[in-house]
Order: sequence, then C-alpha cells, then structure tokens
Amino acid sequence: MILDGVKTEGGEHCETSTLDVLLRHAGVELSEPMLFGLGEGLGFIYWDGKNLPFPFLGGRAKPAEITRKLAERLGLTLRVKETTSARTAWRNVAEQIEAGFPVGLQLDSYHLEYFTSKVHFGGHFAALYGYDGENAFLVDTTQQGGAVSTSLTSLERARGEKGPMTAKNRSFTIGVDAPLVPLADAVRTAVRANAAEFLNPPIANLGYRGIGKAAVQVRKWLERSSEPARDLPQAAVLMERAGTGGALFRRIYRDFLEECTTLVDDAGLRTAYEKYREIVPLWTEVARLFAQAGETGDARRLADASAILSELAQREQEAMTALATVQRGRS
Repeated sequence: MILDGVKTEGGEHCETSTLDVLLRHAGVELSEPMLFGLGEGLGFIYWDGKNLPFPFLGGRAKPAEITRKLAERLGLTLRVKETTSARTAWRNVAEQIEAGFPVGLQLDSYHLEYFTSKVHFGGHFAALYGYDGENAFLVDTTQQGGAVSTSLTSLERARGEKGPMTAKNRSFTIGVDAPLVPLADAVRTAVRANAAEFLNPPIANLGYRGIGKAAVQVRKWLERSSEPARDLPQAAVLMERAGTGGALFRRIYRDFLEECTTLVDDAGLRTAYEKYREIVPLWTEVARLFAQAGETGDARRLADASAILSELAQREQEAMTALATVQRGRS
C-alpha cells in the first residue's frame, strides 16, 4: 500500500525533512528552516572520549527533540510509539499507513540499502509512506535521493539497531487536533528557549562554551588522529554536507531568523539575524581549514581554525543573548 499525495522531494536535514512530510499531509505547510527553528534545533557539542576514534562536532539538538519541541510550540498532537518487539514495531507503522497517515521513523542509517556511506548513525530519520511485500517506500533528504526504497528486512534492522543515539523501534505521527498556536507567538517562545539552553549549558562541551572548548582542542587534532588525512577532511564533510544544510546547521538557522523578521517586529530578532549572517561563512571557513590541515599536515591551519572558533564562541553568545531579549510569546 502506497499513500497518494505525499511530498517526496526531501529536504536538507533528516528530522525536519521527515516533519515536513508529516505536517504537509496534515495540512500544515512551513519552510524547513521554520521547522528547524520552531523545534529549537540549533546547538553545539564537542565530544571526545576513549571510545571515539576522533572527536565529534555536533550542531543540533538531540535526535527527536526537534520533533517534540515543534509539536509543543505549535500545539500539535504528537503520538510516539516504541517497542522492543520487531513484530509490534511493524504493526505500529502498518496500521497508520493503512489508515492513510505517513509515519516518521528513527533509524540507524547503516542498514538502509540506499545509503552509500556505511557508517552507523542511530539518530537518522525518514518518513514511511508505503510498502509492498518486499520493500518499504521512504522520503529521505534530497542528498539521499528524496523518494527512496529499502527492503523490509533492512528496515527492520535499521529500526531495531542498538547503540549510540538509537531508539527502540521509534515511530511517530503528528495530528492537528486543535487550532495551532499563532506562528508569531510560537517563534517568540522558540527563540527565547533555544537561546536560554545555548547560553546556559550544563557542561563545558555544549553551547557557546563548547565552541570555546573546541577552539582549544582542535589545535591538537593532528596528534589526536591516527590518520589525519582521513579524519580531518571527514570532519569538514560532516560539518558542511552531512545533512546540516551547511555551516553546521547555522545556514538553516540564519534562514529561519530571516523568515522570523518578516513575522515578528523585534530588535532582538533583527540583531540575531544580522549576526548569523556573519557567523555562517566563518563556520564554512573552519571546515575548509580542517580539510586543508588533514590534507597537508600543516598545524598552522588548525591554529587559524582555532582563532575563528574563539571568535565564533563570542559571536554566537552575542547572537543568542539578543534572542533572549525577544518579547515573550503567548504560547
């Protein structure tokens, strides 16, 4: 059974791409940057550990948090199901498809047959909009092909994988069961909440403090890596092209803020938007320097990247401080 009328083009980021499919089917049309911003998606984490082959730089909220917060901000009905049973997991989604609703899935992308990069990532999302006796039909990001398919067997493995960022066969649907919170009010509440979390991280690896920590640590990356020519360019690719929309999700958030300035007349929003316009190319430059350092072995490139990251920590602190001044919404 395959649902008709489902948007299958895909977006830039997996979770917001999935949300777009579910919301449009429910009659709610919002841009991908708006979905990301209302879901308080912007973040930062610098993560390293003995079990990691190389440090990880992340730029967004934890998996499924964008979905949860978006539903809360707009007053949507979010229905989430999890189970350790593969049979129950399939019944959960098949019943929704048969009832005419696409379903969001959290997956480990390693098992999806259309992925060319075979790396375990348990925080991936896609929208299921149909199936037959052998295959599942999904909407993934544009980068992965938009409308794609994978075998039912591989889908079961992807949903049931255990490890970092995975979930227990998580599936979800979104409904509009009451009038939506006015968009301007939702924007005000979301930017204030995102700013508060970014400016008050519980540990030094997160938020603007995490960017400052990264500025110190990246100077050591040539020594930290067992294969710099592989690891540093890969870090750059993850920042720019691994479903981030570019500049470690900062480009998507900049576009969100630009759209917000047309909805809400607020000096804090305008200030933050102007600051993120300047922030975006700096992140792209950091990624370029990482790649060059790996390719050449030149530590000066990492020193340059470190200096920019120090500047970015201050700039993002200032941008988020401006968002914290936005007048409260009514939601």
